[in-house]
Amino acid sequence: MMPIDPPAPASTTPLRDYLDRPAPGATEDHLVVPRSLAQSMPLRWQQVFTGLLADLHDAYGDLPWPEYKVVPSRWESLVDMDEEQLAAAGYLADLDSDGELVYRDSADNPVDDPAGHRVLAPVDDPLPPASAGRVEPRPA
Repeated sequence: MMPIDPPAPASTTPLRDYLDRPAPGATEDHLVVPRSLAQSMPLRWQQVFTGLLADLHDAYGDLPWPEYKVVPSRWESLVDMDEEQLAAAGYLADLDSDGELVYRDSADNPVDDPAGHRVLAPVDDPLPPASAGRVEPRPA
C-alpha cells in the first residue's frame, strides 16, 4: 500500500495570496473598498468587517497614517486621453514645428509610441457614492 501524502498546509498568507492575483480595488500597496458597496453588504458581513477593521486599527493605530486621496483611474493609451487626463498623468500633447502631434512626458521627453504607451488616467467614478444609499448586490 502506498503512503498517503498529507494535505497541503493552508497558506499562512491568505490575504496576500488573494490580493496578489487580479482583484478589484487592489494595487501592489493598497486595498480600496468602495464604501457604498461595503455599506450595502448584509448586516452580518458588515459586523464582521467592522470588527476586522477595528482589529487592524487597534494593531496599527500608533503608526503615522496619512490621509489618502483615492482617484478612480483606468489604464488608457495616451492617444485616447483628453488634455486634463494627460496633465493629471504627467503628459502633454503639442504640435511640433511640422504640425505633427507629439506627446511628451514630465521631463519633456517625446514618447516614441503614444498609441502603445498606456498610463493610469483619472476617470469619472463608475461606482455610486456612499450617499447614494444601498446598492443591490447581484444575486448569488
